[in-house]
Amino acid sequence: MANHSQNIPDSLLDAARNGDEGAWRELVDLLYPAVAGTIRNHLRREADRDDVAQEVFIKIFVNLGQYAGQQPFHHWVSRITLNACRDWLRRIAVRPLTDFSDLTDDELEILQRTLASDAPPPDEPAALLNDLLDRMIAKLSPTEQIIIRLLDLEQRSVHDICVHTGWGESKVKVTAMRARRKLAEQMRRLETPSSTPSP
Repeated sequence: MANHSQNIPDSLLDAARNGDEGAWRELVDLLYPAVAGTIRNHLRREADRDDVAQEVFIKIFVNLGQYAGQQPFHHWVSRITLNACRDWLRRIAVRPLTDFSDLTDDELEILQRTLASDAPPPDEPAALLNDLLDRMIAKLSPTEQIIIRLLDLEQRSVHDICVHTGWGESKVKVTAMRARRKLAEQMRRLETPSSTPSP
């Protein structure tokens, strides 16, 4: 989550827990930019984003009394947000497989570099990667989509992903490896039709 959600005073959380509507509205105002940014990074369809943001804030409101301060508040909010994105991805229909001919030369080059490495691409333009990975990862499981976006688009470390999702390091690494394998297989399937002449 963005830094501005890290400095929420305990007094504001206590007031919101105790039903102070003004405190709750202030809390939503402080959290909204970071929550909306995370949702925007993981859900490409604009029509879905407001619904998921509403779900996130309902979950925060309902569960705020259970937040015990054992982890930073922004980590707790981040977990709720990422889990809401993953749940939403499970509910929506899977998009059709991208046709190989739809990809630009730049996108193909980035994809090949991404699949060939376990490390995030260092200096790729975020918008281009966003568009490319949006096309290519729609067939992955929701958890795989979240991890690939965190690694390759947000360029988060494995440790940081573990902190913000609550998932173990081995789960993140194994899921990323499985997702990359699926992407490589998907790319092989996409390449085959393009070289096969039409009957």
